[in-house]
Amino acid sequence: MIQVYNTMSRSKEVFKPLKEGEVSIYCCGVTPYNAPHIGNARPFVTWDVIRRFFKKLGYKVRYIQNFTDIDDKIINAANAEGVTWQEISQRYINVYFKSMDALNIRRADIYPKVSETIPDIISMIQTLIDKGFAYKLESGDVFYSVEADKSYGKLSKRNLEEMQAGARVEVNDKKRNPMDFALWKAAKPNEPAWDSPFGAGRPGWHIECSTMSLKYLGEKFDFHGGGADLIFPHHENEVAQSQAAIGDEHSFAQYWIHNGFITIDNSKMSKSAGNFFTVEDILKKYPGEVVRFFLLQTHYRSPLDFSEERIQEAQVAYNRLKNSYDNLNDLAKKIECGTFIHSGDKTSMVMVSNACGLAELAERLMAAFDDAMSDDFNTALAISYMFELSRDVNSYYSDYISGKIQPRGADAFVIMRVREIFMMMAEVIGIFENIVEANASSDLVDKLMEIIISIRQDSRSAKNWAVADKIRDDLKAAGIILEDTPQGVKWKQA
Repeated sequence: MIQVYNTMSRSKEVFKPLKEGEVSIYCCGVTPYNAPHIGNARPFVTWDVIRRFFKKLGYKVRYIQNFTDIDDKIINAANAEGVTWQEISQRYINVYFKSMDALNIRRADIYPKVSETIPDIISMIQTLIDKGFAYKLESGDVFYSVEADKSYGKLSKRNLEEMQAGARVEVNDKKRNPMDFALWKAAKPNEPAWDSPFGAGRPGWHIECSTMSLKYLGEKFDFHGGGADLIFPHHENEVAQSQAAIGDEHSFAQYWIHNGFITIDNSKMSKSAGNFFTVEDILKKYPGEVVRFFLLQTHYRSPLDFSEERIQEAQVAYNRLKNSYDNLNDLAKKIECGTFIHSGDKTSMVMVSNACGLAELAERLMAAFDDAMSDDFNTALAISYMFELSRDVNSYYSDYISGKIQPRGADAFVIMRVREIFMMMAEVIGIFENIVEANASSDLVDKLMEIIISIRQDSRSAKNWAVADKIRDDLKAAGIILEDTPQGVKWKQA
């Protein structure tokens, strides 16, 4: 049973998919006018983990994430540079993909753009006008009428009268209500515009996501989400206009998921304060998997403070898991090359205490991992179970390397199962994937290390300690540690 915290109800609810065995998700994407910052990355990492977990459970997942490629900020950037808005949006869409790829975020099924959905947006606006939920001004602007929507404010839990009292004076004083929001903006000089029944212009912000989610997921779909800053006004307005157009207050997204904010050294991120970090900036100092791991060590709904100290702590923690990953891979290699003696009899597993104890722990922790993820996608708790397994894997490996245990028979099958479980956890969290790709050339690296270790051993035999120590120290500086074991010299990455 999967429970999710639904922003609409402000409570955890049992997830019941609209279609058995299928999950549909819409996540609000970026406005590509500059490089994505660390706050932008959090919702995409969150949804990537959610997708991975559902797929692990056997669900077929359809995931849509848009690009708002027409926006005031894009237009202003284009005019400032003397280029087209298309050039600005495509430039930063490319930057977005490069940054998200580094964080192991798998691509969405579809990335619709506003500029490619104009006819659908116009059609939806016309429907809202026809149903009395929107009105057109002489200027050509079209606004949604919040007063015509009796349930307006149900997502953000805001009262319309309170919102009106707190509303700032709007530039457009032709609106019927200060809280009415733009569906269509009349054309202005030096701005892109499309023809419509309301006059030349371009879409407002909120209508685009409603249109794209309904177009690709239908009138009812499972999840909609993004950062907590989108609850109001963006998602509130999406709910209002979508359900008004459909004519069903139970339509549109069934579960709303929002991630918490990111602060920088306990302060709000701001360019003027000098604490604004793009993903590109951070990736210059830390591997993408470490940044991803840092984001997932905290529950997605909780606030998260980004600092050098905390990401360095994440680096250390990640390396602990990476060490277990390396140890399991080393054991797997020994199994494949016959260092473990295979009996071929899996039933003898019960007689092998060391490995079987580890396997029993792994199975129990896999169940606990799934339970944590099933409880509102609690990655922080799930990762703690990875560390528990990691500790025992390292202990087993240390005993094996030191010669304290002599694995035989069915141990091979057991260790391979432990490795499989550890990698299943890692796949959901989304780590060790870049390493897997890098291991394509591992055979060559292994051969080179054998040569280096052989040269060092020859130097030691000749009592040429200076050369032997220099090889060891230079390797350590390069991130490679040599270990003397009863089975010979072993090496691993630091």
